[in-house]
Amino acid sequence: MTTVRDIMHPAVVSISVRDTMATAAQQMRQRDVGALPICDGEGRPVGIVTDRDIVVNCVALGHNPATSTAGEFAQADELHTTAADIDVADALSMMQRYQLRRLPVTEEGRLIGIVTEADIARHLPAATTGEFVEHVCEQQLPLPTEPPAT
Repeated sequence: MTTVRDIMHPAVVSISVRDTMATAAQQMRQRDVGALPICDGEGRPVGIVTDRDIVVNCVALGHNPATSTAGEFAQADELHTTAADIDVADALSMMQRYQLRRLPVTEEGRLIGIVTEADIARHLPAATTGEFVEHVCEQQLPLPTEPPAT
């Protein structure tokens, strides 16, 4: 059985809930990543901030990234995590169900790694990767409530 630990990226870098969005952007640039887990003071993940969050949810809405904190943008009620020792198939199933491109990995509640699309592509067969990408990228568009005008 391949576990999440087998494919996760263990050298995950996180930011604190008190770090600013500008700090998050600088860390992303320095590390060439597009997302960072947000952790509380005890290393427990409480959210994820992406480069898109900084642009769309912070800057575009008129917030100052130099004073807005990552904690303000953490959406803990929507954060999904996984344990390191579960089967990769179960983690992929969760990622597909919730359309997650990255999944923080925890041990005893603390962040120890992350599984990303790149990790999946590097460690799993091409067919599995293709199916994963298809599910995660699938748009969930609302159904029209009335027929289109002709």
